[in-house]
Amino acid sequence: MKKAKKDKSVIIAAAVFILAALTVFIVHKAGAGSFVGTAWALFPPLVAIILALVTKEAYSSLFVGIVLASFMAAGCNFTETVNIVVVDGLTTAVADNAGIFIFLVILGTVVALINKTGASRAFGEWSEKHIKSRKAAQFASFVLGILIFIDDYFNCLTVGSVMSPVTDSKRVSRVKLAYIIDATAAPICMIAPVSSWAAAVSQYVDSENYSGVGLFIRAIPFNFYSLYTLVFVVTIIALGFDYGKMAGFEIKAKETGDLSMLDAATEDEKEEKNERIIEEEGPAKPRIGKMIDLIIPVIALIVFCIWALLKIGYESIEGTGTVIDALSETDATVGLPWGGLMAVIFIMIYLCVRRVISFKDAMECLPKGFVAMVPAITILTLASSLKGITNMLDAKTFVESVMASIQNLAWILPAVVFVIASLISFATGTSWGTFGILIPIVSAVFPEGSPLFFVGISSCLAGAVCGDHCSPISDTTIMSSAGAHCNHINHVETQLPYALSVAAVSFVTYLIAGALSNIGLTWVSIPVGAVGVVVFLIVMKRIVSKKQTRE
Repeated sequence: MKKAKKDKSVIIAAAVFILAALTVFIVHKAGAGSFVGTAWALFPPLVAIILALVTKEAYSSLFVGIVLASFMAAGCNFTETVNIVVVDGLTTAVADNAGIFIFLVILGTVVALINKTGASRAFGEWSEKHIKSRKAAQFASFVLGILIFIDDYFNCLTVGSVMSPVTDSKRVSRVKLAYIIDATAAPICMIAPVSSWAAAVSQYVDSENYSGVGLFIRAIPFNFYSLYTLVFVVTIIALGFDYGKMAGFEIKAKETGDLSMLDAATEDEKEEKNERIIEEEGPAKPRIGKMIDLIIPVIALIVFCIWALLKIGYESIEGTGTVIDALSETDATVGLPWGGLMAVIFIMIYLCVRRVISFKDAMECLPKGFVAMVPAITILTLASSLKGITNMLDAKTFVESVMASIQNLAWILPAVVFVIASLISFATGTSWGTFGILIPIVSAVFPEGSPLFFVGISSCLAGAVCGDHCSPISDTTIMSSAGAHCNHINHVETQLPYALSVAAVSFVTYLIAGALSNIGLTWVSIPVGAVGVVVFLIVMKRIVSKKQTRE
């Protein structure tokens, strides 16, 4: 059955690629000229996204997008297409993300070390006693996600590693955990003044009256999507229900214990493996790790990574300035592996000194950490390749022309900017690239002193997070799947209805903010939207309950 599904996916992927490439070739030969700077620049990532959702297979879908984008960038020349795929796509993606790949492997190694000691089991036993319900497990995951606000990559991978034993013990599906991780990664980083995201935004701001971070802080109250996502998560956990595809995964987890983990072994396979261990090695060694053997490694990882991010930042500003200044100049692709390497060395020494693991076992965890992160590294490489080649097609020029044509629409502009930012971020899979394109344009559309200046900037940032949250090719979405160790497409499909629900409320709230701006009551829109999210979920729970009763 699985083989038949895979064969069908291959046929669909091949057919879509041939059709898309033929369309591009015909348009090119018909005299359209270059695709650079036109709406066609967004065509390859959209094909990849649609294909991933249809086939539920991320690798081939992303590769089809890469080849199609390269074909367009090469002007339909075959040899140049291959060159762009290899050089400008895959090779550049590996080089640009090498630091993150190292950090992923380090994190996988830390998880393997903790599991090897039995500390995860000890943490699971503790959670059984102190975290009594599924709601409590989900709230605990949410709170940890809020606390790790300094960087979204770090958030995704750390929360998943620490909380998965807890949520597993309460039969919370891995896709629900992935959603909670994703909902507290980019959204919380986008409203935290001390974060890598705040630093990134500040680099694109050119204001006479505000510093980059100062403007970021003033815009936080109107970042509706990020704020309302947090309200949404708290409310849906408190109400104790789910809808859409998420409901199916949660029901299966509660009733059967199937948590939909990635590549989870069947009970027969686990039993065979245990029997093989007993036959070949004798009785398995007891795992003597305690809770402290999980807490200290996690704290060490957090402390070393924050220290490294600040160190890199202060080196960039030559040792002068504030913490925010240092974060605005730091490089996460250097700081995270820097801190991660120091942390993993410390953790290995600590565990060996504690005698809960041997040096040989510690070294065996290195390749295990790499193997565990191969799916995430592969998808991130392909997604980064697609982004890089899409940038060669210069979607920025097309976006500028669209924005210029709507700048006279006054009060509805924040809502329009939110939609445009969401679409760009969805298609390209990058929040940072989206607000890098749009902030200078939005600043021109909403001049300083305008009652909608901060609302306009916020709508751009909120839309960038929204599209990133929905996109299968987003690095944060990929990291959330990796952190929760679940199928990536399952995560995207279960998260999408939730993200779109918050997006709809945010869109309406931006319309309200625009309408109230002329009478100076823009702030009224903030609580109105929050109430709207809660009311929406209460109504949805009643609808779901009635549907379940009829069935």
